[in-house]
Amino acid sequence: MLIHSTAAICASLLACCVDGSINSPRKHPIAPRQASFAPHINGTNASVSDVALQISTKTGGRNATAPLLYGWMFEDISHSGDGGLYAEMVTNRAFQGSTITTGSIPGIPGSSIVGSENPIVPFGPVLTGYRAIGDVRLSLDILHPLSDALPTVMEVDIPLNATGEVGFLNEGWWGMDVSPQTYTASFYVLANGPRNTNDNLTGITVSLRSNLTNDVWSSTKIPTGKIDDFDYTFFNTSLVNTVTAPNSNNTFAITFDAAEVAGSTFYFDLISLFPETYKNRTNGLRRDLAEDIKNLNPTFLRFPGGNNIEGYSVDARWKWNETIGPLINRKGRPGDWGYINTNGLGLLEFLEWTEDMEIEPVLAIYAGFSLDIYGQVGTSFPEDVMNEVLQDALNELEYCTGDTSTQYGALRAAHGHPEPFQINHVELGNEDWFSSTYPYRFPILYNGIKAAYPNITLISTAYNEAAESFNYTIDIPAGGMWDTHHYEEPTYFLENFNFYDNWQEATNNSNVTVFIGEYSVYSVDTPSGQPNFSNPVNEHIAYPRLLSAIAESIYLLGAERNPNTVKMSSYAPSFQNFNWYNWTPNLLAFTANPNETVLSVSWYSQSLLAHYRGTQTLPVTNTEGDINPLWWAATIDEPSNAIYLKAFPLTVDFDTAFSSANGTILTADNLNAFNYRNNQTAVVPVPITDLPQSSGNGSTFQWSVPSYSINVLQFDI
Repeated sequence: MLIHSTAAICASLLACCVDGSINSPRKHPIAPRQASFAPHINGTNASVSDVALQISTKTGGRNATAPLLYGWMFEDISHSGDGGLYAEMVTNRAFQGSTITTGSIPGIPGSSIVGSENPIVPFGPVLTGYRAIGDVRLSLDILHPLSDALPTVMEVDIPLNATGEVGFLNEGWWGMDVSPQTYTASFYVLANGPRNTNDNLTGITVSLRSNLTNDVWSSTKIPTGKIDDFDYTFFNTSLVNTVTAPNSNNTFAITFDAAEVAGSTFYFDLISLFPETYKNRTNGLRRDLAEDIKNLNPTFLRFPGGNNIEGYSVDARWKWNETIGPLINRKGRPGDWGYINTNGLGLLEFLEWTEDMEIEPVLAIYAGFSLDIYGQVGTSFPEDVMNEVLQDALNELEYCTGDTSTQYGALRAAHGHPEPFQINHVELGNEDWFSSTYPYRFPILYNGIKAAYPNITLISTAYNEAAESFNYTIDIPAGGMWDTHHYEEPTYFLENFNFYDNWQEATNNSNVTVFIGEYSVYSVDTPSGQPNFSNPVNEHIAYPRLLSAIAESIYLLGAERNPNTVKMSSYAPSFQNFNWYNWTPNLLAFTANPNETVLSVSWYSQSLLAHYRGTQTLPVTNTEGDINPLWWAATIDEPSNAIYLKAFPLTVDFDTAFSSANGTILTADNLNAFNYRNNQTAVVPVPITDLPQSSGNGSTFQWSVPSYSINVLQFDI
């Protein structure tokens, strides 16, 4: 290694095993069970030889690295938004809808709704999450709507003979975390006129309680006087809590003294409880989960999806203009993953998320194609009305980037953010190779947006994926980008380490770049070489394993080596609520209890890659050995004069002695080790203890890289 500066040298070493049993956890959120399969990764070369590398740090042969290579992909799947990152603690806060289950019905093609929480109207409103306190009756009401967007409210009938404490509680999203902090409680309430006879109501009490005992952790009384029976009254208060509940099996209660309200009826809606949020944003993000994202060191956020942008129908698509403004005006929508989205986490909240984390927004827009309960085949806007989709996208971009002199920029300012946001990347749809219509939809959107915003990089969600199914390939213009998705077996990622070498020239895509928008190891290697998405227990990987992290990291090294082609990447899906999930594996899993969050092995491996990035790639020559089962890439960070070598070298030559060495290793005894709910630290980074501490007067570093490991080394010279 030729190094022409005195600096700390950091080396990241990724080591892939040659053999070892491969086990699979059963799909289960709490107590995984393992079953055994093939004894190796099919794509691994079992012939092991020493590897020696020579790295040139001279300016020739360098390329600028991709500054946005590692990011975060988000869509509301597996209750990652409502009930997850969106910090609202009250479930079903505005009675916007419910869950459905899809399946097959004999004689009817494709999927159908076979189960519904509301037995009459799929996705219809329900009282789920609420329980009465005292002798009261809870029911749904549509005669006293809170707003046009929120027409269903909860009616609370208190009988004439009621005594003691009366009201209702909410169970939260499978519980509520109660810890020392200040919570913000709010709700709208309206009294029934004929039954509103008590002029001496002193107040309404809000409290946090145990669901298992009689403990009341915190409470406060809101002075109210007589409740208005003509217009809804909005109440909010701070709930200061100083205790830590022993678990998350807690509830939020709203109660009256029955002596003051016996014989009364009240209507409640938009019942809310927020903890302290990330960066203290109103209507913001759950702090602990947001910090887990930030700690990964992402450089961009892709939002809002994913399938979830497309909708189960054209009308049910994600409509940006229905996710902005006061919550009272956000009606919600049936999400694409079987449950209602409140739209509390809306367009402005996403943009503020990127602002608070100082990362780039990658905005996905609706592109005129919606899915269907039936399956991936859906409905497209006809070509002659695609101008409506284009105009909607232009309006959305004006809301994001326009100054206050524009119609939608002024609207954003009215919503509390007068400063425009910078949008550099816009994705046109999601996985549009599932449709036959992208060949006319893509150019209409591309040309229309490019004319208005020539400096925005536009991302195609299809290139050649539909070549067989629909007989088309998208011609992506120079300067455009292709979003490619890969849920694969480990060997796929190993065999495609060099996929992006000369990709632009080989495919005649001059100046077209790549966004690896979704990827993960989805199953173990099988004879077919293709993942089975019916998730057989002996094949599917439910939790990212060390096996997964190594295979994914090798693929990403190939991306690092090709910064002129691969500009961005993001693992998907990112979040999993252990209590309701549509998909595994995921990068991070959680419950209402922050102490139960699981950072996967893939989270830790991506964190290592994201934290140790240089500003330019360096040429690497292997003077001994070859790629597989060892892989490598090298960069230099010019501001700090640090060299990052992400590789599997056993010998590295320096042109000067180093005085000390230290490092961190991510490994386990078993290639199939993984982190899960009852063992969150099975595979975590730890200090390396057996590194040579100096090279004396020599310039050669030698170290036996452990199998099944990802390593980061730092040399002081």
